[in-house]
Amino acid sequence: MVELFLNRVLVENNWDQDELNTEREIVGILENRIILLLFASTESEKCQTFVPLLNDFFKRLKDPAYIEYPKLLALIYISLDQSEEQQERFLKELHKKVLFLAFEDPYRTELQAMFGVTDVPTVVVLRPDGSVLSPNAVQDICRHGSECFNNWQESAELVERTFMLNEEFENFNMRSASDPVRRLKYKTEDDQRKKRWWKLWGRGKAEYEEEEGKGDRETWWKR
Repeated sequence: MVELFLNRVLVENNWDQDELNTEREIVGILENRIILLLFASTESEKCQTFVPLLNDFFKRLKDPAYIEYPKLLALIYISLDQSEEQQERFLKELHKKVLFLAFEDPYRTELQAMFGVTDVPTVVVLRPDGSVLSPNAVQDICRHGSECFNNWQESAELVERTFMLNEEFENFNMRSASDPVRRLKYKTEDDQRKKRWWKLWGRGKAEYEEEEGKGDRETWWKR
């Protein structure tokens, strides 16, 4: 998915309209995310009707006011407007975290042809690997709102890392989301056992063996 926009300039829909034009910036904002490509035009009444629904969908998945951890999702507006003024007018209606291609960028029409877009609004949903998850998710968003993201996430086998400990980034062979917590718990118990061992060793080997045996009899059921 990232390769689709490498060597391109994406613009943030904020007050300054910051440009993302380096490979590091593009990778950082698109990697391991589900990408929505919004093909729309300000002259279309259907697009005007759809925008409030799309904004509500997007903010419920990205805004801290609605969700503690923003979902791995990016929305890119591909303008099919006839003028830059029309594009700017449409951008004012979109969420401020939306990305877009500049009006003068010919890549807009290339993407339209690439995904066979013939009507607006169209929302193409892409997996992180760039394959198409849905050729047009407008109806899904209108009917199900932010709930449809869960289906996309499951289908794309998208891994959310917000719950992982640092050591887990190197090893994804976990049985459940609580695996890192359990591992931390087990590590703490191992440390406690080591401290107890050294303490008992100071009392003498015989006393240690007696205490260790007693401890095993008392605590085995708690493990």
